[in-house]
Amino acid sequence: MKKLKISFIIFVLWLAIVFGYRLLTGHFFFNEKYFFASLILPLFFAVLFIIPGKLPTRILVALILGVVAGLWLEESANFVEPIGKAFIRLIKMVIVPLVFASLLVGTASLGDIRKLGRIGIKSVIFFVVSTIAAIVIGLSIANIVQPGSGLDESAEVVLLQNFQSLAKENVAIASKAPSIVDIFLNIMPANPIQSMVEGNMLQVIFFALFMGIGLSLLPSTKVEPVIKFFTGINEIMIKIVEIVVRVAPYGVFALLAGIIGQFGFEILKLLLNYTIVTILGLTILYFIYPVVVTFFSHVSFRTFIKGIFPAQEIAFSTSSSAAALPVMIENCEKNIGVSNRIASFVLPLGTTINMDGTALYQGVSALFIAQVYGIDLGLIQQLTIVLTALLASIGTAGVPAAGMLMLIIVLQQIGIPLEGIALILGVERILDMFRTVVNVSGDAACAVVVAYFEGELISDNIQITK
Repeated sequence: MKKLKISFIIFVLWLAIVFGYRLLTGHFFFNEKYFFASLILPLFFAVLFIIPGKLPTRILVALILGVVAGLWLEESANFVEPIGKAFIRLIKMVIVPLVFASLLVGTASLGDIRKLGRIGIKSVIFFVVSTIAAIVIGLSIANIVQPGSGLDESAEVVLLQNFQSLAKENVAIASKAPSIVDIFLNIMPANPIQSMVEGNMLQVIFFALFMGIGLSLLPSTKVEPVIKFFTGINEIMIKIVEIVVRVAPYGVFALLAGIIGQFGFEILKLLLNYTIVTILGLTILYFIYPVVVTFFSHVSFRTFIKGIFPAQEIAFSTSSSAAALPVMIENCEKNIGVSNRIASFVLPLGTTINMDGTALYQGVSALFIAQVYGIDLGLIQQLTIVLTALLASIGTAGVPAAGMLMLIIVLQQIGIPLEGIALILGVERILDMFRTVVNVSGDAACAVVVAYFEGELISDNIQITK
């Protein structure tokens, strides 16, 4: 009842401000096309404020309300877009210091450099195998269903007209992309501080690893103050994340309302086959992870899915693996029992180099565009897709829509017209949300399996299958 009174008072004050400003000045302090939305959207926020239940439940409600608001208000739902952007910025604010501090402390605390090597090798093997499996799943489904065959010509024209300019921008950016050799050379930062400022996570991780290795090789008496300092930084960042996550329902609602309001369902209908095939492949991959976890570590299917669900919700709503990283580290430690040393090493590494969902999406998208243009891709070309997508996924940053630039590299490699990406840009943002969930789930699966083999899975926190 108290929350209901507070939300009512705030809503009345908001109406007073809106209409009072109108009476005093003769115009609105925002675009008039948003007037109706400015009256309706606060009601959605009021519902989110008074809705009972834990945070995951409230986030789910926010997802549903966001879709409803987007369909109802259409483009005027963009009125709340700044709230969604603010939420993402708050999450991203802690990423660099959290990743650097947690990875440095995790590496230094391993002590034995050989143990660090074992964990790194096991993680990379898991990531490579899972990425190849993801691409093969995507190509297999696309070959069977043929989502790009029989696409209505008028639909293709509409899609190309709507997104041609954006497609050209992506092509122009991709044409300046570095070679594979340069990508690996660029992992090593010339200026670590600049890497942190620019948010270049590969370079940040590389520097944190080397600094952690250096700390592990020095006497404990010399490095103890440094480790304590960064342990404190890590704990501070985690506390900030806990505060920011409290406003997650409002940020999630704003993001979803803006996306659905912009695209609606009309443009999605034209790409229904492609969307279904991609989501089907991602769904299959999503449910493979808990099976793998149960088989190798004996953590139950339900424990794994339920344990990382809050982080998956953040990943879905923000389309950012990096934004979900702080929550995923907390989920794996508290809900599944992965030690901090493993979680703080494997999860940041996976966020940067493991993009299973993105790799699957690239395989399906390449075949879809080729089918639309009537290009028959043989075995050699599809094997090329596997290799290129594998290498491209390593350099894909955990931010929204970065996979689109990697897709262009794949298309270039197999000779598909780059303009074809205009065909899928209409649903890119929606699919980005689904594949980001798969990306972070793959990272978590690797962390659990590696922790089990390293004897760093705390059995008191998990349900072991027989």
